Amino acid sequence: MKSCDPFIAPDWPAQANVRAMQTTRTGGVSGTPYDSMNLGLHVGDDPMRVNHNRQSLSALLPTEPVWLEQVHGTEVANADAASCRVVADASIARHRGSVCVVMTADCLPILLCDEDGTVVGAAHAGWRSLCDGVIEATVKAMDVAPHKLMAWLGPAISQTHFEVGAEVREAFIAQHAQAKEAFVAQSDSDKYRADLYLLAHQRLSALGITSIHGGGRCTFGEPECFFSYRRDGVTGRMGTFIWLA
Repeated sequence: MKSCDPFIAPDWPAQANVRAMQTTRTGGVSGTPYDSMNLGLHVGDDPMRVNHNRQSLSALLPTEPVWLEQVHGTEVANADAASCRVVADASIARHRGSVCVVMTADCLPILLCDEDGTVVGAAHAGWRSLCDGVIEATVKAMDVAPHKLMAWLGPAISQTHFEVGAEVREAFIAQHAQAKEAFVAQSDSDKYRADLYLLAHQRLSALGITSIHGGGRCTFGEPECFFSYRRDGVTGRMGTFIWLA
């Protein structure tokens, strides 16, 4: 397996007090097939190893993150007040030290902040939650004019490897006609290849968010760096974190 840095620092023009990081699959203690920095307690890994991995991040984070029970929905938690294991697929924070996090292994993690560095958010955008409006719900909860927000798109499965049925395409197009641009038909089946990055760009742009960064990393195609549920089935989860310092 090729080497990979344990962390990715989002490259975006956020204020200095906006802190964020993306973990990869390296730098932890979990064994195969969760090797090695698995942060998910729900995937069958040894809980002691998962907790060790989570605790190893404490030196980099101001407080314990608000770990979500993600259900591919659109609920948004308030990390300033929520306890861990709240059922939601996004969270926001306005207080210093409140840490938002989403976990992924092919779904698209999206970080948001305002240009003044007063509010941050993290959203778990699998195709269901993305289609149903998790981005829109997160932006609404942040309560800032969208044109004053910026977004960073973390590693997700690329269009090359993300095969979906016609019903997925139809669900997106029913919401936004331009979504058809994000689907390519397969010549040998009735399936399509979906572009999560483009779908997210479309939703963000429709809201008025033009400062969009990140994207381009494929969880499926980079096994040395990322967990991928579509590729491996049983696998770990990475974390995408954001907070105000």
